[in-house]
Amino acid sequence: MGNSHTGHLQSSRFEEMLHNSIEASLRSNTVVPRPVFSQLYLEAEQRPYSNDGRLDEEDDEEDGSDSNSPPIPYQVKPPPEGSCTTDGFCQAGKDLRLSSMATESLEVPPGFLLVGAKSPSAPDHILVCAVDLRFLPDECGRNALLGFSGNCIGCGEKGFRYFTEFANHINLKLTSQPKKQKHLKYHLLRNAQGLLVKGTAICWKGIDSRMRHSVSNIAAGPEEQSGNGPTDLLPNSSHTTLSTINHTDLNTHLHISEGSPPLTNGHHVLGPQQHVLQTGVVANGPGRPAIGSMSNSGPPKKRHKGWSPESSVPTDVTPRPVPNSTTNGTKSADSGASGCMSLGSSPPVAPGEHVTVPEHLLQTCGLRPVIFKGHGTLPHLNGNLGDVLLSGLLQKCYRSSQNLPRIYEQYGTAPIQPISTEMQILLTVYYLVQLAPDQAPQMEDLEQIFMCSWRESHLTEIRQYQQNHPQFPPPLPCLAQPLTPSQLPWLAKLATSSCGEGVLVLDTAPSLVEALEDTFHRLMEGRLNRTHYVVIICMNRSQEIESCVVVTGKHQTRALSESLLSPSDCSREIAHELSSGSVAELTFYFSSLGPDGDVETLLEKASPESSACGLEPSRDSPKPTCPEYCVEWHEIRPIQLAVARKLLSHVCAIADSSTQNLDLGSFDKVEFLICVPPSEVTFHQVVLHLWNSGVLRELGLDQDCLSLKDAEQYVVKLNQSAVGKINSLIQKSKTNPYTLFILVHDHAHSDISSGQYSGGDSSLGLVDSLLNCRQIRDAPNILTLHVTSFPFAFQTQYTRISPYNEIHWPSAFNNDVDLYNEKTKYFGVSELLETTRSGSGLPLLRYDSSFESMAASLEERFPKLQSAVIRTHVLIQHYSLALMATAGGQTLQALQKHISVETLEMVQCLLSTTQRCPSRHGHMLLLRIPSPALAALAHQRLCHVRNRLGLHKQFEIILGDPAAALTVEKHFLDQLRAWLKILDPDWAPRTYLELEALPCILILTGLDPLGESLPRSLKYCDLRVISCWSLQRTVLEQELGLAAYLLKAKEEALRGSHMPSDLSESDPEKLSSTDNEEEEVVVDVNNASHGNPSPTATQRPSSDWTSLDPEKQPNPRRQSKSTSSGSSSSWTSPLRQCCSWARNLSRPPVVLLPKAVYDLITTVDSSGLPKSTSFLPLSSVEWVSSFRPLLSKMMTCTEQSLYYRQWTVPKPEHMDSSNRAEGRSDNFHPRRLLLSGPPQVGKTGAYLQFLGILSRMLIRLMEVDIYDEEDINCNCKTDLVRYHQPVASWPNTETVSRMPFDYIIHDPKYDDISTIYSPDFSPNADDGKSRRQEDVYLRRRTARIKLSKYAAYNTYHHCEQCHQYMGFTPQYQLYESTLHTFTFSHLLLGEEIQLYFIIPKSKEHHFSFSQSGGQLESMRLPLTSDRNPDTIKSPIFTPTTGRHEHGLFNLYHAMEGAAHLHILVIKEYEMAVYKKYWPNHIMLVLPTIFNGAGIGAAHFLIKELSYHNLELERSKRGEHGSRPQDVWPFIILADDSCVMWNSVDVDPKSGTTGAERNVSLKQVLQHMESSPDITQYGLCGMRKWSSCGGEAGHQKEPFSRGHLHDFLLLNVDLTQNVQYNQNRFTCDDVDFNLRAHSAGLLICRFNNFSVMKKQIAIGGYGTFIIKTKMTDVPTTIQPSQYICAPDSKHLFLATPAQLLLEKYLQHTSHRLFPLSARNYSHPVLSVDCYLNLGPEVTVCFVSSRPHSINISTTGLLFSGLLLYFCDSFVTPGFLKKFQFLKGATLCVICPNRSSLRQTVVRLELEDKWRFRLSDEFQTANAKEDQPLFFLTGKHI
Repeated sequence: MGNSHTGHLQSSRFEEMLHNSIEASLRSNTVVPRPVFSQLYLEAEQRPYSNDGRLDEEDDEEDGSDSNSPPIPYQVKPPPEGSCTTDGFCQAGKDLRLSSMATESLEVPPGFLLVGAKSPSAPDHILVCAVDLRFLPDECGRNALLGFSGNCIGCGEKGFRYFTEFANHINLKLTSQPKKQKHLKYHLLRNAQGLLVKGTAICWKGIDSRMRHSVSNIAAGPEEQSGNGPTDLLPNSSHTTLSTINHTDLNTHLHISEGSPPLTNGHHVLGPQQHVLQTGVVANGPGRPAIGSMSNSGPPKKRHKGWSPESSVPTDVTPRPVPNSTTNGTKSADSGASGCMSLGSSPPVAPGEHVTVPEHLLQTCGLRPVIFKGHGTLPHLNGNLGDVLLSGLLQKCYRSSQNLPRIYEQYGTAPIQPISTEMQILLTVYYLVQLAPDQAPQMEDLEQIFMCSWRESHLTEIRQYQQNHPQFPPPLPCLAQPLTPSQLPWLAKLATSSCGEGVLVLDTAPSLVEALEDTFHRLMEGRLNRTHYVVIICMNRSQEIESCVVVTGKHQTRALSESLLSPSDCSREIAHELSSGSVAELTFYFSSLGPDGDVETLLEKASPESSACGLEPSRDSPKPTCPEYCVEWHEIRPIQLAVARKLLSHVCAIADSSTQNLDLGSFDKVEFLICVPPSEVTFHQVVLHLWNSGVLRELGLDQDCLSLKDAEQYVVKLNQSAVGKINSLIQKSKTNPYTLFILVHDHAHSDISSGQYSGGDSSLGLVDSLLNCRQIRDAPNILTLHVTSFPFAFQTQYTRISPYNEIHWPSAFNNDVDLYNEKTKYFGVSELLETTRSGSGLPLLRYDSSFESMAASLEERFPKLQSAVIRTHVLIQHYSLALMATAGGQTLQALQKHISVETLEMVQCLLSTTQRCPSRHGHMLLLRIPSPALAALAHQRLCHVRNRLGLHKQFEIILGDPAAALTVEKHFLDQLRAWLKILDPDWAPRTYLELEALPCILILTGLDPLGESLPRSLKYCDLRVISCWSLQRTVLEQELGLAAYLLKAKEEALRGSHMPSDLSESDPEKLSSTDNEEEEVVVDVNNASHGNPSPTATQRPSSDWTSLDPEKQPNPRRQSKSTSSGSSSSWTSPLRQCCSWARNLSRPPVVLLPKAVYDLITTVDSSGLPKSTSFLPLSSVEWVSSFRPLLSKMMTCTEQSLYYRQWTVPKPEHMDSSNRAEGRSDNFHPRRLLLSGPPQVGKTGAYLQFLGILSRMLIRLMEVDIYDEEDINCNCKTDLVRYHQPVASWPNTETVSRMPFDYIIHDPKYDDISTIYSPDFSPNADDGKSRRQEDVYLRRRTARIKLSKYAAYNTYHHCEQCHQYMGFTPQYQLYESTLHTFTFSHLLLGEEIQLYFIIPKSKEHHFSFSQSGGQLESMRLPLTSDRNPDTIKSPIFTPTTGRHEHGLFNLYHAMEGAAHLHILVIKEYEMAVYKKYWPNHIMLVLPTIFNGAGIGAAHFLIKELSYHNLELERSKRGEHGSRPQDVWPFIILADDSCVMWNSVDVDPKSGTTGAERNVSLKQVLQHMESSPDITQYGLCGMRKWSSCGGEAGHQKEPFSRGHLHDFLLLNVDLTQNVQYNQNRFTCDDVDFNLRAHSAGLLICRFNNFSVMKKQIAIGGYGTFIIKTKMTDVPTTIQPSQYICAPDSKHLFLATPAQLLLEKYLQHTSHRLFPLSARNYSHPVLSVDCYLNLGPEVTVCFVSSRPHSINISTTGLLFSGLLLYFCDSFVTPGFLKKFQFLKGATLCVICPNRSSLRQTVVRLELEDKWRFRLSDEFQTANAKEDQPLFFLTGKHI
């Protein structure tokens, strides 16, 4: 078993671990999933325990050592020719024996260990080998990687990757499969004399009993359960990387001269060659520690074996606080060894020991220093405290690193120490040194450094130590010289020597007081101007180290101070600065920059008179229209429908689950309320989508919603106005229990504050108080759907949403294949980032270096102002100058040098593109300014400049404030109305989508975007003013999400050439081939309108000018292409080139970011993801521990969800923080869903479609497809005799006996069977084969009927009323039923029949049991005279197969709750599955021999069992004085698809029928059971429902005598001598009806009752599978192959012989009886049975029984004779009564050949019939399957 990638993670194992983790987490009752990364990298390979506590010896199964069978010989590969084969020597002839090499000096590569191998051929010798230690286990038998890597010590050959190959090389000469676990036996060590000797045995088999006991205690003990995660880690990482800036390699800081003593930190030794820190991101490779939520069960050691993680023991991952190891200056007894420094351990600061902050510190130094608390107690500060910031982040980071060793407490007394104080400080210095000058420190980076450093320094030593000292661990020798406090300062200074003055180490002060005062003095004196960080180290009176870090860099202090402010605090600070006049100095500074800086002076130069001359004048006459304009925001895309269906399937999964939390079957209507953030635009945007979606019409709400204004009642903003609507919805849910209310929470992450921590702010915690209230949680008919682009807020350990109920937006493309046939392609954040890595063309995501440099210089000049204030003013200045430079005439062209290229191009594009479109379509430029005050300022200033320049009709400037409606000037309103063809003069846009193609600058404000969608005309997204210091994933990604875009697919892509996933990677020519007229981008508006560009129009402002838009970059190939003929691409028309807006639909917008943000999101960590993905998801959650893995690039959305669910917990201000305290075991709300998808992808349309299809499904659930077919064969010659009065309620027995029996079958399901001959019937001329062939491929006609309250249901129906009936209540558990045997004998079967009853405890009162052993004796039957209005007397038997889910066995509502006995008759192999779905139903299990039988066997056994039971009950009742005839003799035979029953009301006066109405089965049965003289009827039934059969206004015979189907009331007493044919598969009811009538029994059909049959496509006795004995797969076999000649070689079929015979006769009888084909007047005579001979053949049924009732056959010539299993009643004399046509066909069917011959002789058939030897046939069955035989002959 090789390992070609030694030490690397195998993808198959990753998939296995990932699958196991997800599956375990989803099946777990706890919210914390099993950590997949802990399985992959960290957890020890602990062997699973069996139930008795012993180790599972699964790994030994291939050794053969424990097996009694002889080992399989192993074929050794022959050695190469000429190689050495001597035992103890390698194939190169070098000695490997330990005895020979004990004194040799052996070269062992790093990472390898010497081990001893044992050979069976040389048992006295140990062979020396060098093996990579990663593939060897530790002393516990764990942590060994799969595979092998070894070297030969003898000849020096290296790189053996397969142990098989290595075993051959060292001549092990094995007789079994080489395994390293079996043949690598010992560690080899050097003793005190330097000799190589045998050491401890390699522990392949696991841990000994002592360790076993220890591990088990740890796994279950309270210490572990309160710990921080897994109990063992895998130290396989070979290096650690750090941070993100590619600056000085910290290795240089760690170089120590050879003479210097080794530097240790507990176990941490810094050697000259040791790589402790490197640049880059913290590695996430093998060995990366992580905190797990389960104890270790380890991955499998064999690749071919599965491994379930469910054996692991869940543990609590809540981090434990670190107890102080000192109290009042004295170390506590249980504190760690020296060097383990607990925080806060120094004595309190003495009175008077405080530090005074100098006055005017901020004004003097231009910065507000930040002091990070470190070790010890920081002195009190007084004085000018406003100029200093204190932070405990570093102290928290130190404490977090102190918690890491808690994971390793299983090692007992082993000297496992946290990182010492000295090493923490040293690593902090290393980190600060490598930061770039413009980079601020991030505590998460430092935390990762501590973790990786500790892991690297300790885990290897733990393993080596325990291997060498398994018993009593003394201190390790290498730990004798820990890093001392005296070594720390000079090592720290050594580290800072490479960064100049960037980091200063102060170590000479006796205390923190003096050091801080010294730092303040240096700041005031200007000696720290080039110093960014001051690290203070000193010793307190207790000789303990105290430290702190003072940040003194201007950029760093600003970044840190602003990052400590919450967004709301920052907004208030900005508003204060603007209102207090603090920015006046900044404004004055701009105006003092000279003539080019004073905007007002420049505007005087660019007067309207000079600038407006070039503008196109406004015309009142009609303008030409642009043919390219179209609006598509209301169109539904295929992927949205797919997501809607996914939502529906999750809702159905909730309903189908066993928890019974959602009863979809009980709802008949859907209502909804959509909750959106408090944004006017978002509110109207959702209303607009709702109005255009058609959902209101789907839900039947359109009658109350006649306008867009009316649709607003279904959408609510989550402010105080929402309280009333939510309360109203709660009240409606209580009064309308059959309405399902959907509460949609759109943009759900915008407010997740806890209502308990709102702090008096009414806007915070509103969602928590409304949507998480108990009324909504407990309402069974309210389902909550959270919709968000950033689901991390809902993916914590305390989440209310089950991972089952998460729906993630699918990817529309897979390997560039369009999975959903979309006409658009989503271009989101990941695609934007890809453009920065392509290298071909300008990326769409970038920063503006000119803007950044100007902003940075101003930030240093004005330290008191917020960065956002400064950057906004710079932005306003840039846009003002750009507008003037573009539209202010030639005099202002020189201003271009003061403007960044990016700003200039955006303004030029905004002004120039409208000139090329006849409708003046243009682009949108988005300015994102989070502060409302700054946004209002920018709007005011830019409008002022625009208006002064006379551009007020060229483009609009819109302030997008969430709290206010949009304001658009009248000129642009008229344009929008014309484009959108809106006639309403009062219309105004309320959403940004309605601004499509409007040339405008949109200034979007608000702390966060609130779900506003932007139009497709968005071309530039300017985010240069967003916060640079909000280091949360959600904050960054939602800002970038503003630029998310749906690209319009090109025609090439639609024709099959897929669009590239990254537009910037495509050919620039192809990308910009339609934009040739825009290459000259610097356009003078004065000349552009006349079409004469000036000579200066193409001048660049500087030599290094580059285009902002990738489509406009200079490209020689584009230039040549643009000047050639036909330069536009083939898919664009000349008209399309006119409108730049239309061309831009296939291009995503360009995004400008602050440089700090750009660096964060473009830096990739070790997993390949942007660094921002490893940030805290949002501020209201926190990491469980720093000891966690990074996200992986290969993670799916589901896996990311599980990651956050494991590693994040909500803070107290999070609304889910109280979820665990509510006492529920699973924490999950059962009716809560989460839909997540990227921004702007179409989630609103998806959930609106979901509402529509949910409503349709509920309506569909309340409807069923009922067979709706007209009766067939309705051509009977009926006389006009009226037998019963139309108003008669019950039949009269004498009248019924006088009624003629209708032999003709009218049930349409028998449309394809043989017609039964009757003198009163004449078939239509067009009836027959031609009509049936046309219908053969058509499904049976059905009608969709709404279920009544009396319907029968399948297993999917759940309601409160029938829970007890179904057995889903705690009183009726699955195991509360018993299996009983019921045995009786029957002459036809010739043996005893043994049936099994499964009787639930709740139904035992229906049966009688023996007093002694509880043996089942009989089924109780009532008396005929019993009258109980709440009881049905007849037992109901329902034979069923294959319909355990879909069979309609729930009769609770049909019976109106009345008591009844219902028995399901099932086959033995289906017993378990029927018992599972119907635990409270009585089951009658047929014998095993009937597993392959048809419906006839079920009917036969039901009837015979019932008669036997009737005799038993009569005997019992007789003992109590009752007469035998008093016992109720009826049973009900019901089909499993009977769903509803109807009754026709008859007018008592006129006798005409009224409309049919639904009635309960109870009413039908009680009416039939109460009929007078009911016991004189053999069979009673009802007609099948048809929409044409219950027409009102006619007088109809209320009762008739004919065939009955589907639902029968059967008198088992009178029909004692008429049996169902147990062999039949088809038409057994027709056969039984005919024989019952011929026996003289009364058969009555109640025509005023009808039964509706549901169409069920699954299962049933009508499903026949015909397959061969050669294969189990059903194959296509012609009916002619169903029979064969006896003793011939033929393909035998694995199908019952009776079924083959019936199907053969059905399909081929028109050839078997040629004279009978379509010859109604000459039928085939069938004696004592009815067999279907196909629709072309007519059958005449006669009974041979004495005194039987038959039709008159006088003068009738028969075309054939069918004798089927004829008995002794059929005699030669009986047959001579009938006359046959010459050439008529005889068919005699018998069970075997001998009976066939005997029948021919007994009936003297050879006298009248001619037989040939070739006329004998059998069914195509093997002999053991008992084929049927038949003989054919011709009448003489």
